[in-house]
Amino acid sequence: MSTSLARWDPFAGLTSMHSQIDDMFNNFFGSDWLGPNPRTPALDVYTQNDDKELVAEVSAPGFTTDDISVRINNGVLEIKGEKHQKDEDKDAKGKRNYMMRESHASFYRSILLPKAADGDAVTARFEDGLLKVTVPMKELPEPKKIAIEAGPSVKK
Repeated sequence: MSTSLARWDPFAGLTSMHSQIDDMFNNFFGSDWLGPNPRTPALDVYTQNDDKELVAEVSAPGFTTDDISVRINNGVLEIKGEKHQKDEDKDAKGKRNYMMRESHASFYRSILLPKAADGDAVTARFEDGLLKVTVPMKELPEPKKIAIEAGPSVKK
């Protein structure tokens, strides 16, 4: 009878437990909590024309202008996309062979706009799977300077 010795590693179970905890957090919070979600389109936000415009670009290949909505709600730029696709195939001979493929894709991105954003002049353009939303900035009034009067101290 032959016996072999195996080395016991007291920490071997920790790797499995660590993986299970990661899976739990990913399922509970969603993958956006721990990193970018591959199903959420990339969003780039930048300013141009000497900070006179804020630009948001969303990469949404496979979507059309009918699938995407852009709106401003209480100072927040909201970009939403939703696409339903249903393909049906029937046998050309009229038989009952039937196949249906359905898919659904959606995303939602929101950007808090600065006070100088001109929500009435926002433009959006969609071309080759790229949505470009341009938000012009309006001039804010200069801060009002308050004169300080000199006089006796406050009475007690």
